[in-house]
Amino acid sequence: MIFTQTTHEPRVPRQHTGPGGPATDTPTTPERVSVAVYAEDPVLHTGVVQQLRQRPEIELLADADADRARASLVVVDRVDEPTVQLLHRLQRNTSTRTGLVVGLFEAGSLQTMIECGVAAVLRRSEADRDGLVRLVTAMAKGEGVLPGDLLGKLLDHVSRVQRTVLDPRGLTLSTLTTREADMLRLVSEGFDTAEIAQKTSYSERTVKNVLHEVATRLQLRNRAHAVGYAMRHGLI
Repeated sequence: MIFTQTTHEPRVPRQHTGPGGPATDTPTTPERVSVAVYAEDPVLHTGVVQQLRQRPEIELLADADADRARASLVVVDRVDEPTVQLLHRLQRNTSTRTGLVVGLFEAGSLQTMIECGVAAVLRRSEADRDGLVRLVTAMAKGEGVLPGDLLGKLLDHVSRVQRTVLDPRGLTLSTLTTREADMLRLVSEGFDTAEIAQKTSYSERTVKNVLHEVATRLQLRNRAHAVGYAMRHGLI
């Protein structure tokens, strides 16, 4: 399957004639969001491009400039293997966020979407001009967008992963194990190694090893740095 990309239309600077005479370039719109559109057939591509072309918030990019897009829109009927390959390719560009406009969201597509780093999803039945612009501008702000039913499925998925995969191993989604979080919390409360060992029923050597492992894994300088990191990220 070959994905069609956006055909770029150059922006013509608007000019005005002031009291002093010659025309000068004057910004007339807010900073625009650069967008690359990928579609599995020309009809889908043309429909989305036509919806976005007249909006002043949007700058449509040509194929040669697609790598500098702040937002990439992938428009498909369903998430199949060529779509997954495209999403993985776009995922490698860390400067762009990818939105998926999809006709049929099948079972299993949610996991694929997560693995491919998709930031926003819109059903094609809801992909009118305003819906597309909202999707693009939300992605440009670093936000995620999901239909309500998919958000519920995502939360169920995260809960299931925590319950069936992480909990049996003493892990959490926070990147700290329960033991690591408990020890860092005690460090933050001023306890030394011996006191932490006594409170947690571990040896002092284990306490030192655990705290060293946290600092090494997260590339932190020392215990104080580890505590500060954990508190800033809400891990303790």
